[in-house]
Amino acid sequence: MRKLLISFAVVLVVTFAINLHAQEFDAGLGFGTTKAPAAGYGFPSQSGGLYISFNGNLRLWMRHHLGVGGEVATRASQAQYGINNSFFSGSIPYRPIFYDVNAVYGGTWIKKRIGADVMAGIGGQDLRFYSSNYTCGFTGCTNYTSSNHFAWHFGADVRLYVYGHVFLRPEAHYYIVHNSGSFSGSQIFNNGNISRYAISIGYTFMPGF
Repeated sequence: MRKLLISFAVVLVVTFAINLHAQEFDAGLGFGTTKAPAAGYGFPSQSGGLYISFNGNLRLWMRHHLGVGGEVATRASQAQYGINNSFFSGSIPYRPIFYDVNAVYGGTWIKKRIGADVMAGIGGQDLRFYSSNYTCGFTGCTNYTSSNHFAWHFGADVRLYVYGHVFLRPEAHYYIVHNSGSFSGSQIFNNGNISRYAISIGYTFMPGF
C-alpha cells in the first residue's frame, strides 16, 4: 500500500506542476464502498467494506473540457475470505485495491459552483491475500500474496463547491475486472463486475477561479 501511495503522490506532484501553466486540476480524498453481484455457486461476493480513495483530474484542454485523471482506491481494513471448495478451505484475510488511469470530460458551470465529469479508462485490481509468514526480498518483506488483474473502468461524478475552491463530490465507478474470479487458475469470487460508490472532499486548482 505504501508503494501505491508514493506512486500516486508522484503523479499528483507532476500534474500540479503542469497545473502551474494555466491548467485546471482537481485533487480529492474519498470514502465509499463497493457493490457486486451476490454470492453464488459456492463463491463469495466482493460487496461491502469501507474504501479510501486518492484521486486527481487534470483538464489539459479546458476549451473542450478534456483531460486525464487517475486514482487508487483501497479497502481500509482486511476482509475475511472464507470458503470450502477444491481451491481453499477455511478463512484467510485479504484486501482488494483498485487503480486506474482515465480520459476525462468535464467542466464547471453555473457561476462555477457546480461541476461534473465523466471518465473511461484502464487499470487493474490488486487482490492481496495475507498470511502470518513473511517473504523478504530486495525491496523489503511482505506477508501477502498479490494477484493483479486488468480492468476496464468507467465513472461519473458531480462536484458541489461548498467554499471557494473546496468541493464535495458524489461519484460512481464501475470496474470490469478480467479474471477477478480466479487465482492460480481457480475461481475465488462469484463475479468480477464491481461498482464503487464514494463521496470525495477535494480542492480545485483553477486559474481565475
